[in-house]
Amino acid sequence: MAEFVSGLTLCGQFYSGAIRPILDDAFPALAHSAALIGSGSEVLGFDDEMSTDHHWGPRVQLFVGEDDHLEVADPIHTALANRLPYTFRGYSTNFSEPDPTDNGVQLLTVLQSGPVNHRVSVSTVQGFVQNYLGFDITQPLTPADWLTFPQQKLRALTAGAVYHDGIGLEEMRARFAWFPQDVWLYLLAAGWARIGQEEHLMGRAGLVGDELGSALMGSRLVRDVMRLAFAMERQYAPYPKWFGTAFAKLACAAELTPHLLAAQTASTWQARQAHLIPAYETLARMHNRLGLTDPLPETTRQFFGRPFQVIALHGFADALLAQISDPAMQVIAQRRPIGSIDTISDNTDLLEGTNWRPSLRLLWAI
Repeated sequence: MAEFVSGLTLCGQFYSGAIRPILDDAFPALAHSAALIGSGSEVLGFDDEMSTDHHWGPRVQLFVGEDDHLEVADPIHTALANRLPYTFRGYSTNFSEPDPTDNGVQLLTVLQSGPVNHRVSVSTVQGFVQNYLGFDITQPLTPADWLTFPQQKLRALTAGAVYHDGIGLEEMRARFAWFPQDVWLYLLAAGWARIGQEEHLMGRAGLVGDELGSALMGSRLVRDVMRLAFAMERQYAPYPKWFGTAFAKLACAAELTPHLLAAQTASTWQARQAHLIPAYETLARMHNRLGLTDPLPETTRQFFGRPFQVIALHGFADALLAQISDPAMQVIAQRRPIGSIDTISDNTDLLEGTNWRPSLRLLWAI
């Protein structure tokens, strides 16, 4: 069995050692870019040996100009199929056909003769983004666009690696590197608003003996704290499988994680609240360090005389919304801050299905 190597490393070597020589020989004048972006745990740098059991292996995405694509896409595919080695660094370069009974999964399969069924795609930058985000990169980005792009897709689009850039792939990725300032302010405000909606209800449910309901809200609050931490550190949050793994790499993780783990495993609402309080206060200190608003209190307060300690009542959301200056975002900010698609839903089909975006954009229409 081949020794495991990260997908980003393997695919980079595959491009330079196997693909590039063929391109230079057969298409010497062709301007192109080569990368590994988009779907796949290896794009995020989180792949391991278990990842090799599906869709994983030597692969690269090639990007060519709009004027070249129709002319060269099929010839490149054929040239690589006929000239690629059957193995690279101990891994087969041949993939099975997509399995229609398993979400189109392709597996590495050993090949002894004939053309390689490789996973080297050839597309244009515009076509890739249209397919991946449902967005035409020839158009300006609007607030409604930003608020309907799932963060898990933005992270995958801007993560990974570009092995060669002859047609401006990095320029496209730079457009999506992070939210515009006023969209960011709005999302931070929405994050604080979500915490404010349930931080007192978690204790209220527990107070009437509903520890299951209280624990459920406690878990939601833990996730809301983590999401707000991602936003404060200007990091897109990945999809659930790698949410905690990516969170552990944030600068605030060492301070927050013990409190969040304890809140998750607490058996009473009082214990749950006791562990969430320092997490809330950590967020308040992080907020003040950003310098986006005048300093706000960094300790929790009592919720209108009830035995619940809360943080959002200090007005973090309103203070952030007041800093928005872009006219389009100001219109959106005048409504209750629902945040983005990630704030309102964690449904995988909604987040992954770009066909939903036209309808979703209406939520933030101005």
